[in-house]
Amino acid sequence: MKNKFYQYIQDLQNTITSSLEAIDGKAKFQEDIWKRPEGGGGRTRVIENGNVFEKGGVNISGVHGKLPDSMQKYFGVEDADFFACGLSLVLHPKNPMVPTVHANWRYFEMYDKVGNIVDQWFGGGQDLTPYYLFEEDAKHFHKTCKTACDQHNPEFYPKYKARCDEYFYNAHRNEGRGIGGLFFDYCKATDIMNMQDWYNFVTEVGNSFLEAYVPIVEKRKDLPYTEANRNWQEIRRGRYVEFNLVHDKGTLFGLKTNGRIESILMSLPPHVQWVYNHQPEAGSEEEKLIKVLQNPVNWV
Repeated sequence: MKNKFYQYIQDLQNTITSSLEAIDGKAKFQEDIWKRPEGGGGRTRVIENGNVFEKGGVNISGVHGKLPDSMQKYFGVEDADFFACGLSLVLHPKNPMVPTVHANWRYFEMYDKVGNIVDQWFGGGQDLTPYYLFEEDAKHFHKTCKTACDQHNPEFYPKYKARCDEYFYNAHRNEGRGIGGLFFDYCKATDIMNMQDWYNFVTEVGNSFLEAYVPIVEKRKDLPYTEANRNWQEIRRGRYVEFNLVHDKGTLFGLKTNGRIESILMSLPPHVQWVYNHQPEAGSEEEKLIKVLQNPVNWV
């Protein structure tokens, strides 16, 4: 399973980066192959200063070795080894009318002292963070997510949509990071779903990513915007940074397993603002977004 999924994310990385380069029309992904001293490595691809994408990364990794003490305590195990692989992407467009997007699809195995698998699971999802809310875009993104889920279980979309709203939430701000999508974790074998079934589901979601995001980019990338729109985008990016550094489990896992700092922090945007006590103008498009972030919407 680990070999099959790692091959899948390698192929998906190629598909996604080729598509994004074609949309941008200027910038190309810069590739960085790296190795982790304790075992494994990855392939980081970063795009910067393009026509469409100000900064973005589409990274894959496959790492293994002894599970660090802090993570052994977290999982309640002793003397465990692990293997983890996944694809993680974040794209920060230049135009404030185009939303930031994040996605991640991952697989994890844990082993006992003699190398037997004692636990294994899939996780992942995809979510949208707009700066200006176009309801048709939100509906398109969520409808694509729902279609992928419905191929496998009609209960998946409402369940994983709710988890996404709950997870990508800046509790210290009382607002969501964005308008959600899907978030699933610890997807293990059960009487209903074996690991092959979970593989089929996770890859279905991964394959739906470009269909969910690219039409939105194409529709919004050439819209006019003002300096005020750009300032708002940078203020909202600050909230994105706050979530990733304060709450995100993936960031924490990467740092605690001696992950590659450049790859872990590639999700941070290049231009950000923190304005003291900033409040959007009453009745503005900016305030409209905030109200939705404070009260998640059922888009489908």
